[in-house]
Amino acid sequence: MKSPKKRATEVRSVLLETYGQPVWRNRLPPLDELVSTILSQNTTDTNRDRAFDALRKSFPSWEEVRDAEPAGVIAAIRSAGLANQKGPRIQLALQQITEELSDLSLDFLEDLPLEQAKEWLLRFKGVGPKTAAIVLLFSLGKPAFPVDTHIYRLTGRLGLRPENISAEQAHNHLAALFDPAMYYDVHLNLIRHGREICHARSPQCERCSLSDLCPFYQARSRKSMNE
Repeated sequence: MKSPKKRATEVRSVLLETYGQPVWRNRLPPLDELVSTILSQNTTDTNRDRAFDALRKSFPSWEEVRDAEPAGVIAAIRSAGLANQKGPRIQLALQQITEELSDLSLDFLEDLPLEQAKEWLLRFKGVGPKTAAIVLLFSLGKPAFPVDTHIYRLTGRLGLRPENISAEQAHNHLAALFDPAMYYDVHLNLIRHGREICHARSPQCERCSLSDLCPFYQARSRKSMNE
């Protein structure tokens, strides 16, 4: 029987063969990435980017966002959804950063050890393990593995995590399973596979390049044969 690490490496290899080496958008400064990731919660990448661009157009500096009337920030980010929740969270984070650092920048996180940088980000309201890991990985190049809804679903179906662990617990489990050098492409390719093939309700198993490695598919096939 293959070890979990062996299975994880094979999954990663198949995803690279299927989708190639993914390239995300241009690297953002960590504060920009934090705001962008808060905006991305429960919405699409397109709506996130539209809201981020509208926010920066309305308020060209983070100081202006911090000091703006809440209604103005909410109106600017409306396209991201949940604006009444996200706007105050962004402003509160900017206020906290100013109070603690006297400077609206998170560049100092690059010099902190991973766990210390993660703990610093997790203190903000609305910033959970996924948001913190995205800032750490994509902006600061630190070895953090973000787990979104697609990754949580796929790693469960592929047998890469115990069924009974939460999405929050899955961050550390999967970070230990994959080599840090794999985090970037595994994260992005699993998300792409979840969006294009391994849907939550109607997975397209007949088109899936991972079917030979997938316990979910194998169990589904046995059930179909026995019906």
